[in-house]
Amino acid sequence: MRKQQKGFSLIELLIVVAIILIIAAIAIPNLIRAKMSANDAAAAGSEHTIVAGEIGYFGSYPSIGYAPLAALGGTAPCTPTTSANCLIDQTLATASTGTAGKSGYVFAVSTTAASTTAPPTFFTTAAPVSATTGSKSYCAADDGVLRWQSSITAVTVYATCLGLTPQ
Repeated sequence: MRKQQKGFSLIELLIVVAIILIIAAIAIPNLIRAKMSANDAAAAGSEHTIVAGEIGYFGSYPSIGYAPLAALGGTAPCTPTTSANCLIDQTLATASTGTAGKSGYVFAVSTTAASTTAPPTFFTTAAPVSATTGSKSYCAADDGVLRWQSSITAVTVYATCLGLTPQ
């Protein structure tokens, strides 16, 4: 007479663990790609928000021109001033340094002042913090067109931004 077995044998448990590991090996790379795509889309949306903020700032303060990124935000409760205009959220306005970006991207705005020969200009850039947080870098200039490149290096020159592929 055989004793009644309770529970699972070691072999059964090892087979279940092996199946779980195989499923995880298939699912994790897809999850990472999906997260990168979401970060790319969020960065493109944030670039549009910055462009709208710059245009609003210029409309409010045409004698000043365009604003640095930090001047577009403001802490709540926000009262608009030239240095904290409350046009974009504070998280985006401060997402310009190191790993403290937003959705895996860091943002920057470069402006030029008006001169007697040229009007003021600006361009904004979004670059991934690392190759695992995003796959594209974005830029948008004062013409309002979002442009991108497959390199994760930020664009640093206004003319280079204007030469990239529109989104």
